[in-house]
Amino acid sequence: MGNLHIGCCGFPTARKKYFEEFDTIEVQLTFYTIPQTKTVQRWREEAPEGFRFTMKAFQGITHRYFSPTYRRARLGWEKERMLGFGHFRPTEEVHWAWQQTLQLARILQAKVIVFQCPPNFKESEQTIQNLIRFFESIERDDFSLAIEFRANWQKETIAHLCRQLNLIHCVDPFKELPMTRGLRYFRLHGAPPGEKMYRYQYTNDDLQRLKAIVLSNPEAETYCMFNNMTMREDALRFKETMREADAKQPNTPPSRP
Repeated sequence: MGNLHIGCCGFPTARKKYFEEFDTIEVQLTFYTIPQTKTVQRWREEAPEGFRFTMKAFQGITHRYFSPTYRRARLGWEKERMLGFGHFRPTEEVHWAWQQTLQLARILQAKVIVFQCPPNFKESEQTIQNLIRFFESIERDDFSLAIEFRANWQKETIAHLCRQLNLIHCVDPFKELPMTRGLRYFRLHGAPPGEKMYRYQYTNDDLQRLKAIVLSNPEAETYCMFNNMTMREDALRFKETMREADAKQPNTPPSRP
């Protein structure tokens, strides 16, 4: 299935080996910090032709300064300036965070930029207005932009905002299905909270269920990005599952002239 892309969230093994095993990766480093441009340029140059990068937007757009994830940011900024980060607010700091994200996406030639919202980004009139102002004002080139909500937003609100702002609703398909049509971006986080979550290894039955979800709309371009501790093993197993499914498809007879 040429429109199915299976990969991992971050490099779980050496890059050379990963490039041999997969054709897609979601870069995680760009969420935690702003890497040097020469670093991401090297990744782009090392990757084989046709390899797809997706990436997470820098946390300065989505997460407030008190998030523990900022321990890895290494910006060296004063706290007063850091307080301007997060929740898509119309601040100079959020605008700066987007410009840095955009520059890295251009170097990687990223296919999708993922905005992962924190659990405290809850539905309200203010957060809705923040999203509208942000996505209607940014320079976005031709990148596909995906948003992952981790608070309990109403489905109708998500559907309306994604249509209005031309966003992809990014989901874990074992927990919910997207409220948008077209390109599907699945992030597979493991079991639900309280059930080992990231330590969870997907069973064969799980992968069969994921296959059924993918094949429910085989024409849609779909990303299946594994984000658990056994992501490499699970992603390779799912590749094999889909390869077997593809092999079972009947060959289409050639059309008559």
